[in-house]
Amino acid sequence: MSPRASRLADLDLDLVALAERLGELCREKGITVTAAESCTGGGAASAITAVAGSSDWFETGYVTYANGAKTRLLGVPEALLAQHGAVSRAVVEAMVAGACRDSGAGLGVAISGVAGPGGGSVDKPVGTVWLAWGDAERAEAECHHFAGDRAAVREQAVREALIGLVRRLEQS
Repeated sequence: MSPRASRLADLDLDLVALAERLGELCREKGITVTAAESCTGGGAASAITAVAGSSDWFETGYVTYANGAKTRLLGVPEALLAQHGAVSRAVVEAMVAGACRDSGAGLGVAISGVAGPGGGSVDKPVGTVWLAWGDAERAEAECHHFAGDRAAVREQAVREALIGLVRRLEQS
């Protein structure tokens, strides 16, 4: 394992430590990041902005809790939401692309899921969260199934969002 790859493994996965590492990498690479959030309600942006000086590498975040906001602010097509639902690969990929286009960020993360306690279905039970990382042109998405109550699901989603941003910057 390279020294850069092992750096993430050394973190205790505390949100502040992850956000600090993200800031180090953004400064090193001269890149800004953005976050487009639904079920986390701004939790990723909050973790990032807890780091002093984060305005150097984080300018804009989006809380698009309702589908109308995803369409209006991020350009997610209504037809995509109708066909796949807000908690889907297609929608988080469109969210991250829209956030990067609008903000000019070189890297972004999008999060949409079912935090609970209600709202789940057979296909998308409580704890289902889709995340996408990418830029205005391309995205990579993952589906996670987090355990616990609403707060636990949201915190795990924020942690995974930050881990994904750090990983992508460490690998670039």
